[in-house]
Amino acid sequence: MKKIFALFLLSPVLAFAHPGHLSEGWLAGVQHPFSGWDHLLAMIAVGLWAATFQGKARWLIPTTFVSVMIGGFVLGAQGIQIPMLEQGIAASVLVLGLAAAWLKKVPAGAAMFFVGLFALFHGVAHGAEMGSHGVFSYACGFVIATVALHIAGFALGAAMGKHQWLLRLTGSLIGLVGLSMLFAV
Repeated sequence: MKKIFALFLLSPVLAFAHPGHLSEGWLAGVQHPFSGWDHLLAMIAVGLWAATFQGKARWLIPTTFVSVMIGGFVLGAQGIQIPMLEQGIAASVLVLGLAAAWLKKVPAGAAMFFVGLFALFHGVAHGAEMGSHGVFSYACGFVIATVALHIAGFALGAAMGKHQWLLRLTGSLIGLVGLSMLFAV
């Protein structure tokens, strides 16, 4: 686990800031969720939280995120803005990290609501930051990357299921990063 975490921190793809690094639409879309801690940690936290549920909720929660994020992307690509976008994204890291760590008896519908709300912020940001990339190819790339991050978070959450203290520590650290992002916005 320590080696995986070290590789994660040292990954060169995390050194990218936000848009403009890759010139191809779908590659830029794949790269974007890895381009900042805000997107990366929120999407992993969705998977972590989904792993704490049973039954259909385990896949409905990340599916809700992806579906609403696509809708938000369409809005952002059309130039539609939502107030407090950066604060909403930072809050998503805080709330989703803490939810994964501490909320165990939440109705799946409530989890889907909050995940969807935060997905809207991420989707609008993705759409607005698309630049000159082709809409469809860019969207396909970031959806693929988002699903991969949800799966990674889910796998981590499932592996940590036997070690609740580790899940609580991980989610709390994600939440702490989100809190620091809120103060920085």
